[in-house]
Amino acid sequence: MDLFSRSWAALRTAVAELPDKDFERPSGCTGWLVRDLVCHLVIDAQDVLITLVTPAEAEPTVDAVTYWKVGEQPPTGDDPLDALIVRLAAAYEEPHLLKFHLDDVGSAAGRAAELADRGARVSTQDEVLTVGDYLTAYVLEWTLHHLDLIAHLPDAARPPAEALARSRALLEQIAGAAFPASFSDQDALLVGTGRRAPTGEERAALGQLAARLPLFLG
Repeated sequence: MDLFSRSWAALRTAVAELPDKDFERPSGCTGWLVRDLVCHLVIDAQDVLITLVTPAEAEPTVDAVTYWKVGEQPPTGDDPLDALIVRLAAAYEEPHLLKFHLDDVGSAAGRAAELADRGARVSTQDEVLTVGDYLTAYVLEWTLHHLDLIAHLPDAARPPAEALARSRALLEQIAGAAFPASFSDQDALLVGTGRRAPTGEERAALGQLAARLPLFLG
């Protein structure tokens, strides 16, 4: 099983194992409850399915690193699409319905990824990239959202160690600099993307990199 599949399966399993009451808890995404984040994962899975069946003939315009755009402002939850996701999540009413939809669409996205030719080119968001790069970029997506899912759920399963390490490496490439060795992979991801503020000791260890953080990925 490749890292895309491992990270995606781990995230879906973490959702499946959540008690219903946890769907009403805050997530690590500003303005979203856990149920809203899970609804976003359903949309993500649909995006994967759509992209994998959208072939492109042109030369790649981005890779797994440059696929990510760095914004200047953090998400506020007020974006129209974000607001739509909140309404969609509420419409499910029962957590088991949301779990079922994620398992249904998410499993299909996982199977499509396993069957896809890594060297083929696909188009998404007006960009062209190889399937391999696209799926590698999504390792970071799944891992960050796994951390968002468990942000206030200390007993929930964490992302796979390999996914954390690969996501850190991708974030370092996006940042153009390495995080200090004293940072765990999880802390590098949380601090690097603004999911939590660095401590004074961490800020000192970051040195000049601290002025370039956080990176708001979109």
